[in-house]
Amino acid sequence: YDAATSFRPGARFGPKAIREASVQLAELLAFPDGIDPFKTLAVTDYGDCELDYGFHGNIVSEIENHADTILDSGVEMLTFGGDHFVTYPLLRAHAKKHGPIALVHFDAHTDTYSNGSRYDHGTMFYHAPMEGLIDVEHSIQIGIRTDFDQSKHEFAVIDAMAANDLSAQTIAEQILARVGELPVYVTFDIDCLDPAFAPGTGTPVCGGLTSDKVLKILRALKGVNMVGMDVVEVSPSYDQSELTAIAAATIASELLHLW
Repeated sequence: YDAATSFRPGARFGPKAIREASVQLAELLAFPDGIDPFKTLAVTDYGDCELDYGFHGNIVSEIENHADTILDSGVEMLTFGGDHFVTYPLLRAHAKKHGPIALVHFDAHTDTYSNGSRYDHGTMFYHAPMEGLIDVEHSIQIGIRTDFDQSKHEFAVIDAMAANDLSAQTIAEQILARVGELPVYVTFDIDCLDPAFAPGTGTPVCGGLTSDKVLKILRALKGVNMVGMDVVEVSPSYDQSELTAIAAATIASELLHLW
């Protein structure tokens, strides 16, 4: 789904691109630990959530109900978007199962904009705390590099300038300290990466993190009580040589290794 995007559409084709880019990841064991997650985890590609594009008002309930069906079967979810708005109904479904969740949010944008005046891919994390879906006092955003009002912002933030200067281990330690023992949902907007590493996205912002830094952060989060995860905002029509899709597939693979 990408009708909630505010700039360049095309993320509805993101899941297909990520799947295609993931094929090469099956050729060798994961670097650097040599992990094959499929020897430990029972994994299936459940396919896409069917959406009726003629009824945009039903999108939230359609995604939420789809996620409910999966979670109610006793498994967990790694979801591909789609624009970042899809995380909102996913959080609704996960909060039903786990209660208020700590959010670990990789992004160039806080997505707390518009003072909740509308539902789009920049307002999910305004609405989610208001509905009690996430615990902002135990949530953190990494890679932010667009304007926001810190005096009214309850999330902890490691902005992109700070993240680029800190070690991955230090960032991971700050994340783990913030979330504590709470159930954690990890949402990764691919525009957290600098456009040099992920050009194929709807709202690219210069000054982002490198793919190397992000992978190191994820590897250092061992022990986090993760209950759900997504990778969103891959827009293949703006990609170059599948750079963005490859990055997204690799990040998704690292999330499975972390799991």
